[in-house]
Amino acid sequence: MKATMNHTLEHEESLVAAGRGKWSQSGVPHRGWRCVDIEDLGEPQVQCEMCESQTIRFIHHMEHPNYSEVLEVGCICAGHMEGDISAARIRETSMKNRAGRRKRWLTRKWRISAKGNPWLRADGYRITVYERGGGWAATISSEDNSSVQHSRRNYNTQDKAKLAAFDHITRLQPSSDP
Repeated sequence: MKATMNHTLEHEESLVAAGRGKWSQSGVPHRGWRCVDIEDLGEPQVQCEMCESQTIRFIHHMEHPNYSEVLEVGCICAGHMEGDISAARIRETSMKNRAGRRKRWLTRKWRISAKGNPWLRADGYRITVYERGGGWAATISSEDNSSVQHSRRNYNTQDKAKLAAFDHITRLQPSSDP
């Protein structure tokens, strides 16, 4: 897996060096971009909008003050565009780690409360999932009970409510991501 990832990054580097896609177009800035978001599509499925050649899974959303569009690009293009390949790789590694944690979230050992609801302590929070209105909902409370948040919507399965809770607490976590 790691060898495949390194091959993909090397391929993307060669596309940048070859001036593929927007790298060769006048009027498109090559430096001075800023990453405003990163997104995991779950699998490689869209083409990098800068090199216009690499199929990517992790999209770095890049903006530039002298370019009207936000471009959706891969890791290496993002690193070259912002002048910091290390920062782009750190962002992408963080997203890969999150994807792995999310994948394992449902297999964690959920306890059962006195009321029969699954609950779990994780990342400084207590997550409780329960039936509500013909569906499933979640409550997330900080371990010191200073903050309690209830899901606004119902989910049609217990697992979807658990994953929504995971997504919510990862948004609450401090991070270096954009």
